[in-house]
Amino acid sequence: MASVFAALGDRTRLSLLSRLCDGRSLSITELTQDTGVTRQGISKHLKVLEDSGVVSRERVGRESRYVIRADSLVEAKRYLERASRQWDDAIVRLQKLVDD
Repeated sequence: MASVFAALGDRTRLSLLSRLCDGRSLSITELTQDTGVTRQGISKHLKVLEDSGVVSRERVGRESRYVIRADSLVEAKRYLERASRQWDDAIVRLQKLVDD
């Protein structure tokens, strides 16, 4: 999970993910449009997302197309839900300790 959260910890990568959320596969050219980031920069961000398992790449002819991998994000969501429950439980125990 650490690599997923590290990959999601960047504004540009989050922006790329939001562009992929509709389920369509997009090329680097399409993902670079209107970002103000170079194609090379976008490629580096996509590599981080791919290495963390958040997106997958498919070769179509001469171009690479990227698609979001919802399964890795579902697992991250489950992790956050577990951590949230643990913190909620810890806060309840702390409040009880303070009240006693």
